[in-house]
Amino acid sequence: MMGRRELILPELGIDDVPIVVSMWLIEQGGRVAEGEPVLEVLAGGVTVDLPSPADGVLSEVLVDEEEPIGVGQRLAIVED
Repeated sequence: MMGRRELILPELGIDDVPIVVSMWLIEQGGRVAEGEPVLEVLAGGVTVDLPSPADGVLSEVLVDEEEPIGVGQRLAIVED
């Protein structure tokens, strides 16, 4: 991988419910592997782990815990 990859909130298949970041599992600056859970989101009482899009370092966290988020929103940046 070269450069930056964005972690974007995918369609979760849960309609018309608020989605919030419940917890970051990796701190900014931490190393991640592709597919490794980076954060948990809460949608309608269901917790979903979101994986890293690539191997690298979680260089930027773009949303805070408990912050409401929407499908397609950029959540974090992973850089090699």
